[in-house]
Amino acid sequence: MADHVILKNLQFMLGGLALTFELAVIALAGGLLWGTILGMGRLSSIRWIYLATSIYVHFFRSQPLILVIFWFYFLVPILVGKPLGAFASAIIAFVLFEAAYFAEIVRGGVQSVPGGQVLAARASGLSYFQVQRHVVLPQALRNMVPALATQSVVLFQDTSLAYVIGLREFLRRVNLVDSREVRSVELYLFAAAVYFIFCFGWSLANRRLERNRGGNSC
Repeated sequence: MADHVILKNLQFMLGGLALTFELAVIALAGGLLWGTILGMGRLSSIRWIYLATSIYVHFFRSQPLILVIFWFYFLVPILVGKPLGAFASAIIAFVLFEAAYFAEIVRGGVQSVPGGQVLAARASGLSYFQVQRHVVLPQALRNMVPALATQSVVLFQDTSLAYVIGLREFLRRVNLVDSREVRSVELYLFAAAVYFIFCFGWSLANRRLERNRGGNSC
């Protein structure tokens, strides 16, 4: 029975799902932090900061994520002389890669704040960093919520790519169970259902947040 093979291996597969969530949360937090710095650099009037951050963003956005994962799993250990391990390689690759996409979201969010508010805040005596912290970023964050939610879902889906370097995340564990049980249809339908439940649930939560935000702004 289909439910038998799933229930029998459920604990093992859920262990991989926990690892998937851990990878996604760390990559989201690190990518958003680094992406915010990069996004602000893309708006800098200092030429070398703008150029450096722009090159970084365009470079990583032009690369396949799986290639970046391979760099840190295979190439970096050769350069540093010791292996990083599958989990560390995946974390570094995801943070650096996702930061390039979060940077563009942050840049767009900051640019959506009316320039008159920035000028008024500077005229009141606030420093550049105070203006960004108290005026620009709070408003920009509200404008970025839909794009951030979408990118978070994409990130969660992309964690499945870590299985190519042997990380036993959710999809890798489903694959391991299938290699033993040979029940591909049931197992991969189960995997699809898990991804659907999370992604669709996150989308619904984002829509509700958007409706509440729209109602509060009236």
